[in-house]
Amino acid sequence: MSPNLTLVVISGVLVACGVSLLLERTLTRVIVGVVLLGNGINILFLVASGRPGRAPILSGGTTAETMSDPLPQAMVLTAIVITLGMVAFVLALAYRSWQIDGHDEVQDDVEDRRIVRRAELDETSASYDDDTHETSDEEGEGISR
Repeated sequence: MSPNLTLVVISGVLVACGVSLLLERTLTRVIVGVVLLGNGINILFLVASGRPGRAPILSGGTTAETMSDPLPQAMVLTAIVITLGMVAFVLALAYRSWQIDGHDEVQDDVEDRRIVRRAELDETSASYDDDTHETSDEEGEGISR
C-alpha cells in the first residue's frame, strides 16, 4: 500500500511552517507554530497508520486483515492533548508578557550574552573556586584534593 501523497505533502508543509514560526521572537507566532507543528505531526501519524479498516472492537466477521490499527489513533489523541497543553502554556506566557511589557517579543538575556562572551574568550567567572590546588600534610608531601 502506498501512502496518500497529498497528505504527506500537507504534513511536510505544516511541519516546515510550524518550525519556522517556532524560531520567531514573538510569542503569538510561536503559538501558531506550535499549532501548525502539532497538526502536521497528527496528519503524519494518520498517514503512517496505513489504510482505513473496520473497527477492531466489532467481532462479527472482522478478520485481522480488515481491522484498522488503533495505536496511531491513540497516539494522535495523546498528541492533541500535549499540543493543547503547550498552546495554553505559551498563551499564558504571552499574556503575562503583554501585561508586563506591553508586547510579546522575547528579549535577549544579558547574562546569556555574558556567558557566551566568556566562553568565546575561554574565561572562568570570578566566583569559580578551583579545588584542585595542592596542600601539604604533616610529612611535607603534596596532596591534591
